[in-house]
Amino acid sequence: MKFNQWKQVRPRGAAGRRLALAAVAMVGVSTVFAGGLATATAAKKPVDGEPVVVSRVVLGVGAKENQRVLSWYATTNAGTLVQVVPANQLKKGEFPKNPISFPATVAPNTVNGGYNAHATIDGLKQREKYAYRIGNAGHWSPTYTFQTQDFKGDFSFLFFGDPQIGSSGDTALDGAGWADTLKVATAANPKTELLVSGGDQVESANVESQWDAFLGSDVLRKYPWAATIGNHDVGGKAYEQHFWTPNTDRSTPYYNGDAATRSGGDYWYMYKGVLFIDLNSNAIANASDAAHIGYVTQVINKYGAKAKYTVLVYHHAIYSPASHANDGDNQVRRQDFPTAFSNLGVDLVLSGHDHSYSRSYQIKNGKKADKKELPGQTKVTQGPGGVLYVTANSASGSKYYDLTKPDVTKDPNYGPDPLNPNSHWANSVENQEHVRTYVRVQVTDDKLVVENLRSGTCAAPNAAVERGNVDWCGPNSGASPAQPVGSVVDKVAVTTYKGGKGNNKLAADTNWLR
Repeated sequence: MKFNQWKQVRPRGAAGRRLALAAVAMVGVSTVFAGGLATATAAKKPVDGEPVVVSRVVLGVGAKENQRVLSWYATTNAGTLVQVVPANQLKKGEFPKNPISFPATVAPNTVNGGYNAHATIDGLKQREKYAYRIGNAGHWSPTYTFQTQDFKGDFSFLFFGDPQIGSSGDTALDGAGWADTLKVATAANPKTELLVSGGDQVESANVESQWDAFLGSDVLRKYPWAATIGNHDVGGKAYEQHFWTPNTDRSTPYYNGDAATRSGGDYWYMYKGVLFIDLNSNAIANASDAAHIGYVTQVINKYGAKAKYTVLVYHHAIYSPASHANDGDNQVRRQDFPTAFSNLGVDLVLSGHDHSYSRSYQIKNGKKADKKELPGQTKVTQGPGGVLYVTANSASGSKYYDLTKPDVTKDPNYGPDPLNPNSHWANSVENQEHVRTYVRVQVTDDKLVVENLRSGTCAAPNAAVERGNVDWCGPNSGASPAQPVGSVVDKVAVTTYKGGKGNNKLAADTNWLR
């Protein structure tokens, strides 16, 4: 299918956005005063004898900087609400009288009984520490806190590949590795503002013990998690019950499968000048790729002019360096996606699925943009249409995939790099050490800095190594000793395109799209 056909695709996004807006409205938010928390309508009074027990709390990203979304499980649908106050108003750990309250939207839990709930906290101030709790008069959750930063200017976010809790065969070990990565990453980057998911939170979508291990760290109640659905998160409602995402379009092309068990959808949010667009890459049948491109086109055309950068996030990495390099869906999407993303002015694409790390060259229209760019080059200038693709390694240590050599017998269009024949042509860097890593992205006005950082060594917690699921560990296929936690695997600074107001601004120029 040609791009001039893609431009005609118009996803059925209006209905999905109406649903999302209706859901936000249901939390009862009304006015904002003095730039602070929104006043909320009163929650339904709890029924006598129905104290709510709250569990599996996770802080999520909102549609913009002054919002957060909370999701949780509850034992009853009676009167559950969120109370939020500036943390300095707590007295000996107790909430003041009459704190701001946000009623919850509650639905029956189809996975294991009880209820799932979410609420949108709106009207937050910048540079403020907040305390919150969830429950009702009968029972309150522990008190948690989160910190807002400046709502404009430079910032960093962290990107995590495939925790996939349970995939090693030991849920507890996987959970320990995941919790340690979250601890290490946020301790090294205490002012980071978002935790962005590459998908596959768990091994089996509806096994709640795996979700318990995934959600075990209080880091996920302190920093907002921007969820992405992976192939192991589908086949049930648990993903959707655990995460409420903003501006979500659940039209059929983005939300495939049986209505009783499907999860997913495409969604977007704007954060400090970055337009994040998250795709359900599990939806691939029935021209869904064209629909995804139509969704991205629609969102960028509407909001891209306000953004310094556009970042796409989806699970299935098209420039995979390892076991999934030549999967059928990847072969199709290497034809479907790159030209569209270049034409739309996308700056960065973040994916998981392959449990190994890769960083592409600047890719334009599905080809290397600058033939002079060298493998591992640490400073790159983005030309018009240049896109950086990053595949994240395992953040938990539950499963690693070894790098594969290019195989033109499987895909003649994904052969070796002439400058490094052991790597695929698209990738500047490919790495696997069988140690946990995460990706840090620093955002400034004129560049993006992308780093892959070690969050573990060959020592525990590292489930795949501990259980003997892999037979070596360390750089150079284990020939070199493991490097310390916090050390850099790869780093690149991408100076963004100057032909206008940034690469993604070109998307608003309809002449350039032709």
